[in-house]
Amino acid sequence: MKIILKSDVEGLGNLGEIVTVKPGYARNYLIPKGFAIEATEGNLRQFETEKEAWKKKQERLREEQEKLKAAIEGVSLTFTRRAGEDEKLFGSVTSMDIAAALREKGFHIDKRSIQLDEPIKTLGEFNIGVKLAKDIVATVKVQVAKEE
Repeated sequence: MKIILKSDVEGLGNLGEIVTVKPGYARNYLIPKGFAIEATEGNLRQFETEKEAWKKKQERLREEQEKLKAAIEGVSLTFTRRAGEDEKLFGSVTSMDIAAALREKGFHIDKRSIQLDEPIKTLGEFNIGVKLAKDIVATVKVQVAKEE
């Protein structure tokens, strides 16, 4: 099934590209989520007229993401956890914990945007990436301290 992408979709294409995908992927995910429209004659004509507005919207969104990146990079998060003698935690700090701490500071970040390969299980200071867009990654300082 041919579709027109209404936004950048990782692994598929960028705004305005016409791509071929399986019908189920298009009908059940891309089209309902607003990432794409079916590539019919009418939709192609309509898309060409709306393309400029979408590009401006994408530029505004990118500027907002750059501002959000600058704001997030100024944030430092501190977690206190129980730890043993060898500085290993009795538990861990997960991407869900980091997302919740960012939410408390006023940033609404999805836990899937936190670039944490595995949960933090030791005391110390870590730089964790937060993916805001395809090529915009903010770095958050996360400090894990021993609970007294």
